[in-house]
Amino acid sequence: MILELADIRIAPGQQAAFDAAILHGVQNVISKAKGFSGYKINKGMESPERYVLMIFWDTLENHTVDFRSSPAFAEWRAIVGPFFASPPVVEHFELLAKSA
Repeated sequence: MILELADIRIAPGQQAAFDAAILHGVQNVISKAKGFSGYKINKGMESPERYVLMIFWDTLENHTVDFRSSPAFAEWRAIVGPFFASPPVVEHFELLAKSA
């Protein structure tokens, strides 16, 4: 399983609208993508305009090829993109270890 971690910064004062948009986008667009295995969304306490989106994929290619080259990617960006203060920083991780 691959973890996609997106560090997202939005414009100040847009938290409530972005909360609704990101949930809608993940639940109605990304969750239908090939290889999607789950997600977590965390929002900053000290930095309320910062969000960390974690999406779990079966393979790296499910995100970088299958999803990003699909029409669903443009749909996702149309939902959340207007809120971005800067482009998200996206990286991928493999699991090394976890607690029980």
